[in-house]
Amino acid sequence: MTSYLIKRFLLIIPTLFGIMLVNFIIVQLAPGGPIDEFIAQQRGHSGTLPGQLVGDNPETPGPMDPRSSAATRGIDPALLDELKKELGFDKPVVERFFWMMGKYLTFDFGTSFFKGRPVTELILERLPVSISLGLWSMLIIYGISIPLGIRKAVRDGSVFDMWTTTVIITGYAIPGFLFAILLVVLFAGGSFLGWFPLGGLVSDHWQEMGWGQLILDYFWHLVLPISALVVGGFASLTILTKNTFLDQISQQYVLTARSKGLSEKNILYGHVFRNAMLLVIAGLPAAIIGLLFTGSLLIEVIFSLNGLGLLGYEAAIGRDYPVLFGTLYFFTLLGLIINIISDICYVLVDPRIDFAATR
Repeated sequence: MTSYLIKRFLLIIPTLFGIMLVNFIIVQLAPGGPIDEFIAQQRGHSGTLPGQLVGDNPETPGPMDPRSSAATRGIDPALLDELKKELGFDKPVVERFFWMMGKYLTFDFGTSFFKGRPVTELILERLPVSISLGLWSMLIIYGISIPLGIRKAVRDGSVFDMWTTTVIITGYAIPGFLFAILLVVLFAGGSFLGWFPLGGLVSDHWQEMGWGQLILDYFWHLVLPISALVVGGFASLTILTKNTFLDQISQQYVLTARSKGLSEKNILYGHVFRNAMLLVIAGLPAAIIGLLFTGSLLIEVIFSLNGLGLLGYEAAIGRDYPVLFGTLYFFTLLGLIINIISDICYVLVDPRIDFAATR
C-alpha cells in the first residue's frame, strides 16, 4: 500500500500540470480578456481613459494594436502596451504558463487584477464559508442517507419503504435554489417570520461573544443554507445505498452465513456492510468537491455568503486570471488528494483490497 500511495502522490504532478495546461489554452482562446475588462470598467466609471488620444471617441475606431479587440479601439497603443506589461501580457503565452506554474508550486497565486489583493488571501478568506457549507451538509447527508438506505433495504417493499421513497423523490424534485428562496421568504425576514439571519457566517458583533454564544451564533446562521443543500442531496445516495445493500443481501455468501446460524445483525454489519459500502465510498470524492465548491454557488448568492464557489464564478465572469487559475489549481489539487484518501477508505472498509497488486 505504501508504494501505491507514493505512486499516486507522484502522479498528482503530471495530472495537475495537464489539467492546468488544458484550461490555460481554453482561456487563451476565449474572446475577451483582462485588458478588455479593465478598459470597459474604466470607461464605465469615467467615460474616458488616461492616455487616450485627444479627439478619440470610445465608440469610433482609432489607432490601435491590430491584435486588440473592439473594446480597445480609440486607445493609445502606448497605454495598451503599458497595461499589457503591468498585467504580464507582454510575454509569450508559453513563457507565461510556465512562469505561472513555477509560482504555483510554492502556492504563490499572485495578486487579483481587479481586487488588488493576493489570491491566497482571498482564498483563505472565503475558505471557511465553503468548508462550513460543504462539511456540515455532507455529514448530515451521509448521516441520514446511509442508515436510511440500509433500513429501506432491510424492509424492502414495506409501507416504510414506500413512504420514505415518496418523501425522498419529492425532496429531490425540488431545486435547491428554489427551496432556499422559500426558506428566506418564510424564515429569514421575508413575508412571514424572521427567525434566522440572512448573510454571513456570524453576527457583526461576534467579537464580543463568548465561545458558547459564538458556536450557537455560527450554527444559527447555517441552518437555512445547509437545509437548502441537504433537501435534495440525500436522495441519490439513499437510493444507491439501498440498491447496493439489496444486491449484496441476495449474494451466495449471505445465504451461507445464514445457514451457519449467524444473526441478521451480524450478517448485515459484519459482512454485507463492508462490501456494500465500497460503491458508496467510490462517489465520495466527487460529492465532497461538489458540496464544497460547485454545488453551493447559488446558495452562496441567495444567502449572501462569500465562498470559494462565488469567488471562482466572479473571476471567470470578470476575466480575473490570477483568481481564476489560483482557485482552479486549489480545487484540482484538493480533488486529487481526496481521491487518494478515498482509496485509503476502501482499504479501511475492506482490508482484503490491495491496490498495489492491481495492474
